[in-house]
Amino acid sequence: MTKVFIDGSAGTTGLRIADRLSARQDITLVKLPEELRKDANARKDALHSADIAFLCLPDAAAREAVTLAEGSKVKIIDTSTAHRTNPAWAYGFPELSPAHREKIAGSSRIANPGCHASGFIASVCPLVAKGVIPVDFPLTAYSLTGYSGGGKNLIAEYEDENRDVRHESHRIYGLNLNHKHLPEMQKVCGLTRSPVFSPILGDFYEGMATSVLLPGYHAEKVWEVLSRHYENERLVTVAPLGGDESVIYASTLAGKDTMRLLVTGHEGQTMVTALFDNLGKGASGAAIQNMNILLGIDEATGLCV
Repeated sequence: MTKVFIDGSAGTTGLRIADRLSARQDITLVKLPEELRKDANARKDALHSADIAFLCLPDAAAREAVTLAEGSKVKIIDTSTAHRTNPAWAYGFPELSPAHREKIAGSSRIANPGCHASGFIASVCPLVAKGVIPVDFPLTAYSLTGYSGGGKNLIAEYEDENRDVRHESHRIYGLNLNHKHLPEMQKVCGLTRSPVFSPILGDFYEGMATSVLLPGYHAEKVWEVLSRHYENERLVTVAPLGGDESVIYASTLAGKDTMRLLVTGHEGQTMVTALFDNLGKGASGAAIQNMNILLGIDEATGLCV
């Protein structure tokens, strides 16, 4: 029986992880009373008693948790932004390469990818690795997400019956073009320049569609590279060339822990769109997949596929 502690279990990611683990017979959850949830000593005791800990916290609190865990044998999966570009941490996207999967399996510190970053990296990293896209290519991407990724305050804002009527339309944010996921997008893909990235918030609870635009690229050639790269993967798959439908809905994989890549376009222009759930393969699903790899069991155990 593996003891698991979720530090930050009251947030959307922590709640989804707890939900996914609740039906498992191989996991025992280490829980804190509500009044001790933010108590440093109680958190330290919980971390030291656990085999695996998920950090579902803001960056500063995640760094504090890592310090609190010093001297223990707990293996940490951090869902915050705090350690995603730290070379001492395994980057938790096993489908990127055998080396990524191997590092996750042998690590005690795993940085879970960001939601927007997951879609971008899944599309771009194999193309850079195969030399299809040069490392200095001026990439442009946008990502449409459900509001659940913004946490409790944003969820309350969108579900308020007296909300601003403008919430019914999409909200473009991150207008300074300096989104917090950009460092990992650039580093993990091995890019020498940061992409231009625009995140967009929609009036739906969960789901995500991250699109990368590739002017001057032949859609069929891009599709062939991505299809070969992911051909043996279960949780990341590639649709037939042109996509599964003539349109793309961002909420298609809501509630799932999988990702689907769609390559569309023609001989001179290509768009690669990653469809997934911002709370699934974009957060909690990916975190549990990484835990399963640590445990040496089927990666999809406990996940919704």
